[in-house]
Amino acid sequence: MQIGRHRIDPPLVLAPMAGITDKPFRVLCKRLGAGLCVSEMTAADPALRHTRKSALRREHSGEPEPVAVQIAGWDPAMLADAARFNADQGAQIIDINMGCPAKKVCRREAGSALLADEPLVARILAAVVAAVEVPVTLKIRTGPDPANRNGVRIARIAEDSGIAALAVHGRTRADRFLGRAEYATIAAIRRAVAIPVIANGDIDSPQAARAVLEATGADAVMVGRAAQGRPWIFAEIAAYLATGQVPAPPSPAQVGDWLLGHLDGLYALYGEPPGVRIARKHIGWYCRSHAGAEAFWRQVSGIEQARAQRDAVAAFFAALADPAWSRAA
Repeated sequence: MQIGRHRIDPPLVLAPMAGITDKPFRVLCKRLGAGLCVSEMTAADPALRHTRKSALRREHSGEPEPVAVQIAGWDPAMLADAARFNADQGAQIIDINMGCPAKKVCRREAGSALLADEPLVARILAAVVAAVEVPVTLKIRTGPDPANRNGVRIARIAEDSGIAALAVHGRTRADRFLGRAEYATIAAIRRAVAIPVIANGDIDSPQAARAVLEATGADAVMVGRAAQGRPWIFAEIAAYLATGQVPAPPSPAQVGDWLLGHLDGLYALYGEPPGVRIARKHIGWYCRSHAGAEAFWRQVSGIEQARAQRDAVAAFFAALADPAWSRAA
């Protein structure tokens, strides 16, 4: 898949997720097979631009290219200015958020709330595309609610505005994350436009990825929640699409190595104690499918120091890798 001058290969995209897709996670997912990783959503409001949270979300030094930054807001001029600011800071792709269903975003008429106002969508897209030299992409849902799936019209507006690629989550704003994603609207969007279309929603296995690609004709798939604690899902999908075979699952030792590297990245980015707190959810996700995970989670969730947290994780995965322990479990 081509986005501007950037070849996205394999055509597998890590979805932007607030509080999750920070630099350590993006770097790991790219190393494990993602062709593109989009940053956490950053507010377009310039009053929030220089907060520590915003600065950390813009941390891309040493990150493999292309660097993709997602911006969110409701005002065309403000979004255009945010796009210029982030491009000047090194963003090579600007992504506009019109897919987030969170109440705190939608109540400000941003995120997926924008889908109900097609003229405003057109003004925003035109303003942002005109503001920067880098390619601009867009993430949407299929519409405001199941009775108003206007995704095809939004996609045509996007193409006419110069959007370089379009990611579509197969739910409406009203659906939030309930029920199952539907892909018929994504297929209709794929037929309606010539720009690359990325299918998103409930892609949680290599088999699901191939089924969604076949059902929609999309150019790529975007994985979100399924990558939490399982960043190697991108390598699994890539292998399955290429060969029809799912590779053997990684060993506990390998998972432990990936997690420890992830923790080191979190500690380096956030410091203590924030890095320790942020690491807890990732530890829970990585460990949830292993024997003894619940007891270990109770133990590790009370640890406050990075070294002690890291040592506990190392010991947990070392025990999993011990054949004698595995037989006893």
